[in-house]
Amino acid sequence: MLERVLKMAELENCPNCGRLFVRALRPVCDHCAREVEEKFQLVYTFIRKRENRRANMEEVMEATEVDQQLITQFIREGRLHLSQFPNLTYGCEKCGGQIREGRICGDCRNEINSGLKAGDSQDAFDERKKNRESARYQTYSALNERVRRDT
Repeated sequence: MLERVLKMAELENCPNCGRLFVRALRPVCDHCAREVEEKFQLVYTFIRKRENRRANMEEVMEATEVDQQLITQFIREGRLHLSQFPNLTYGCEKCGGQIREGRICGDCRNEINSGLKAGDSQDAFDERKKNRESARYQTYSALNERVRRDT
């Protein structure tokens, strides 16, 4: 069993610290994983206090000295539930606007969706045009064939 796990796991350098580790369950080494867990506990302990529940991202970062990217990662992983912390938001990946869920804001999502719909419309238009040209060619071919038969 252990041999199968080791075969599936890969030996890699930790992307954070460069230490060599067996990548099986985590994308970082045990040392870095412990550091991340400690930082999570700092953030969670801070915002769980009644007087800190209304803290915004900057206040949490300042009080805990944890990077915004890591706090955002905790939120996206579902480790921090924003329903309990009304002022905690993070940036949209496209425009940077403040959001409370997902990766992009509603405006950016709508913009992307409308672009996709426009692309679908263009594809449908191109397909209809191709079909019309094909039908036209078939019509001319059929006419030419009739003319040849008649002569």
